[in-house]
Amino acid sequence: MRTKSLPIGFEDYRDIIDGNYYYVDKTSIIRELRDSGGKVNLFLRPRRFGKTLTLSMLKYFYEDAGRAEENAARRALFNGMKIMSEPASYREGMTAFPVISLTLKSAKQGTFQEAYSALKESIAAEFERHNAVFGEIANEANSTLWKRIMAREGGRDDYNTSLLFLSRRLYEAYGKRVVILIDEYDVLLESAYFNGYYNEMISFIRSLFESALKTNPYLEFAVITGCLRVSRESIFTGLNNLLVMSVLDNYFGEHYGFTQDEVDEMLHYYDRESRREDLRRWYNGYRIGGKNVYNPWSVVNSARGIAKVEGCPLGLYWANTSSNDIIKTLIEESGPRERSELETLLSGGTLTKPIREDITYADLTRAGDNLWNFMLFTGYLTAEAVRQDGVNIIAELVIPNSEVRSIYENKIREWFDDKVRQKDLSGFYKAVVAGDAPAVEERLREILQETISYYDYAENYYHGVLTGVLSGMKTHIARSNRESGRGRPDITLTPPSRRGTIVIIEIKVCSTYADMEREAQAALSQIERQDYESEYRAEGFMSFARYGVAFYKKDVIVRTMSPQ
Repeated sequence: MRTKSLPIGFEDYRDIIDGNYYYVDKTSIIRELRDSGGKVNLFLRPRRFGKTLTLSMLKYFYEDAGRAEENAARRALFNGMKIMSEPASYREGMTAFPVISLTLKSAKQGTFQEAYSALKESIAAEFERHNAVFGEIANEANSTLWKRIMAREGGRDDYNTSLLFLSRRLYEAYGKRVVILIDEYDVLLESAYFNGYYNEMISFIRSLFESALKTNPYLEFAVITGCLRVSRESIFTGLNNLLVMSVLDNYFGEHYGFTQDEVDEMLHYYDRESRREDLRRWYNGYRIGGKNVYNPWSVVNSARGIAKVEGCPLGLYWANTSSNDIIKTLIEESGPRERSELETLLSGGTLTKPIREDITYADLTRAGDNLWNFMLFTGYLTAEAVRQDGVNIIAELVIPNSEVRSIYENKIREWFDDKVRQKDLSGFYKAVVAGDAPAVEERLREILQETISYYDYAENYYHGVLTGVLSGMKTHIARSNRESGRGRPDITLTPPSRRGTIVIIEIKVCSTYADMEREAQAALSQIERQDYESEYRAEGFMSFARYGVAFYKKDVIVRTMSPQ
């Protein structure tokens, strides 16, 4: 029998099942939804954690397609799935309801008008989908409005209440209340905030949701997905039937993200159990809904590679699905305290922070711990432990895994490179070539105060900082760890002309502040003892500047011998 392929980028449940792709069975969420009793269920999970695919699965399970043969085909999609082994009462609603399925992803646009047009298009497309199934269902009194929405010609008021209107028409056609599925409801709010039309979008979404979810007598139940709750903008004002499942709640944990058993089963299917620890280190580590889970997008992509080639290296898959602007904002807006906290995280430590579940995009630029809240709910951090302190929620935050850690490191490098390019370092470069150790030391200390360490002050951290700064020199080429003489200097700066000065730099990292002077002198002695200059003298260079540089945390001592 042919080995099933892994479905990369598939978001339609039917496409996966009919195409005989490998599917991690999440159908048991249907039972938990029934047991939870939520009228309007809001699932808050990081991006690429299976929210869209789950909503697609729910649509095929619940929707009455209007034709017996199609409903039979939809029921067949669940043959062998976990939900079919549950008690029959959990399958009573199978292919029994009209379903409104709406995604708001397309409304991530640069202007309000563009976003509003995209929303109109999504709503009109859903009207068309139902119209194609059972023909014109609007009665004479409302057929004009139905046609106006499908023609994308409705006014603001028409679209404000369009989901309520569609619910009523479907109820009249089927004699049953509707199931409403809304995907990624807060994606357009993020775009609206960063592009300056936040208030306009909030006003529209509030009207759309209130009519569809709060005052809709034709609603059976609804499932909504997103990353952030954003209830303070009153999107869900007065919605007392809202059940929120955030990453901190102790239920629904195994339905978004892959459990260890599910990953083990996948690796066994592809005969790649030997890569278990690699996947665990790179993609596991999330604590969501009381369960430890893997990032499903990264697991599927990496498993596809290692299924074909056993030694295939793991990739940064989740990292490449977004611009990661939130990390950029954290780094750019950070002060000394935030940088120190970020360094704690990068060194494998934890941050103890109060958590607000109703965080808003406007809070991104406000003082305090708001940004750490965003990092938690969007998947860049996870809560290792959560406790209640009176009315406050306190969480122990950590970076979940190696893939997410790499996002921080890459963004920090980009940020540091940008900062270096923006600085006027011409005086610093002249001091380096001239052997002016006090001037070099002073400027290096200033630069260190602005950096963020992600190596816990190991030698490669300082090596990276110094190389990055010196790479901007126009008069010299910076080389790192170039073989020379009887050893390897940490950094050499080479001029194009043999009349210029060769700069040789040896780095030492100290365990205490008191060791710095001794280690700087030891670095100079190493340059001389190892005869790092010999190769360059053989090439005709006559002038040299030698530096012993000793680092301790964010302090530095620079010692030199005068140019020769």
